[in-house]
Amino acid sequence: MDSQDYLLKELKEIEKWEKDQKGLWFWERLTRLPFKMLDRFTPKFIQEKVGTLLDELGSYIQTGGQYLSSEKSVFSFIEKKTGRVINELADLESVPVEEMKKVSLAIGEQRKKAATIQGASTGIGGIFTLAIDIPAVLALSLKTLQDIALVHGYDPKDKKERVFIIKCLQFSSADVVGKQAILNELTQFNSENKSREVISELQGWREVTLTYTESFGWKKLLQMVPVAGIVFGAFANRSMVGDLAETGTMLYQKRRILERLANMETELIDE
Repeated sequence: MDSQDYLLKELKEIEKWEKDQKGLWFWERLTRLPFKMLDRFTPKFIQEKVGTLLDELGSYIQTGGQYLSSEKSVFSFIEKKTGRVINELADLESVPVEEMKKVSLAIGEQRKKAATIQGASTGIGGIFTLAIDIPAVLALSLKTLQDIALVHGYDPKDKKERVFIIKCLQFSSADVVGKQAILNELTQFNSENKSREVISELQGWREVTLTYTESFGWKKLLQMVPVAGIVFGAFANRSMVGDLAETGTMLYQKRRILERLANMETELIDE
């Protein structure tokens, strides 16, 4: 199992990463432009696709729907990377956080490659193939975060975990103020009362996911140019899924680390 020193060291690394999220790169600044401009330049059927994306996110929160990951495939991947045989989520209780991180990073690299290929292939036809890319990148994003959740021993079939995943999705595209607010919420996520509050907030999930939609919309807008869309599509999808994988890994690592540190304190008190 993990030592307390290791857990505290990793927690400091995660907190450093959180502080680094305060700045925005030029690309991310571009995605913060007024959403009305996107409405003006984006064809109606693309706007409808983004609307459908929001509806699917709402459905995902409630039931998981078509996006739920396969536990079996994730457990097989963990075995391949660590040599540990995992048959159920409970088996992950004995897996060190370091190994969870290793597997999560491997998942992130695998999905970035898939996103690059997907974005390039759907960017060939510009606006004509963009409608295919929007649901595909959503599915890849949700699957990536769910797999990282499973690696850390959390079950996406639980509505509470799907809310956490949506918050990770929102965090990756939020502005500085939004990121800080989300971090404050997720730090206390394991508190039953706090968890219920976050679920309650997501009942108005169209507003909650607005920043994600703005970012997604602008990146997809650049993909609308035929042929040039190959480059934009590959970059946009790789960047989006890469950011999500990093966010998921860091936030789930922090959650698992805090739980294990709390358990260590409890054991010391009991002794």
